[in-house]
Amino acid sequence: MHKAAYSRLVSGTPPVGSRDVEAWLSTACPRLHCVCQTSGMAEQQLDGGIANAGQVVRVGPHVLRPSSPHSGSIHAFLRAVRDAGFEGTPIPVGIEEDGRERLVFIEGEVPVSPYPDWSQSGTALASVARLLRGLHDAAREFDPQGLSWNDGLADPAGGTLVCHNDVELSNVVFRDGIAVALLDFEFAAPGRPVYDLAQLARLCVPIEDDFDQDRIGWMPADRPARLRLIADAYGLDRDGRAELLSAINDALARIEAAARCSIDAGGPNTVAMMNRRGGIEKFDRRRRWWTTHHDQFAAALL
Repeated sequence: MHKAAYSRLVSGTPPVGSRDVEAWLSTACPRLHCVCQTSGMAEQQLDGGIANAGQVVRVGPHVLRPSSPHSGSIHAFLRAVRDAGFEGTPIPVGIEEDGRERLVFIEGEVPVSPYPDWSQSGTALASVARLLRGLHDAAREFDPQGLSWNDGLADPAGGTLVCHNDVELSNVVFRDGIAVALLDFEFAAPGRPVYDLAQLARLCVPIEDDFDQDRIGWMPADRPARLRLIADAYGLDRDGRAELLSAINDALARIEAAARCSIDAGGPNTVAMMNRRGGIEKFDRRRRWWTTHHDQFAAALL
């Protein structure tokens, strides 16, 4: 039936019925099939983070978002980790003619600032750390060499394992308060797993002074205990915990350098974010706070 439907299509003869066409498309041309499924559907705007604010939309079962020179590499990585048994990433569909990438939408809740109470719980945090461990385990057989990666937040020490590098709550899908998927891999790049964990800690402990913690939308919490919870849930050994403290220094320096570079280049989204979060001085406040409280974190972690 599929071949018959196809022959009628290419000959210009009207198909016998829409089911013939549907059956052939879904089997022989799934890419075209998914476009036909979503053709004419309204675009629903989604939160797009800093880099893609206002440019990420849902269309039926799919998400459309700006692509980048690294999208092909990212899609290859996403397929590889899913083939390795990790289901906590979007399924890439392809790149549209207008340059946007198409991915399968993942059902669930994605917290945005000010973060709801449930998303700030220890249970939620531990589930994010376990999910990141699952990604790292699935990524170990993937070879990133010869592919193109965004080095904006990449590990300055380098590495061979592709890391997410931007695991904040608004890049995580939850169901019933448990993290089930990671989103927004635009900053993915090879590095050390512990550096990826340090970026998670920076964003989700969070490593901020009290003023900025409140401004971002976090409730007061025992932050050294939250860092220990991340290490415990991830399964970090004692040597890894000592390395995590050092990697947090790298993560803090990396995000500051990236933000300053974007501001110097006139990046409007970064400028707007920094204005909302207390200006460029927040980096000085964070640095002083981390230095003052470093020993408390070390005591809790080690």
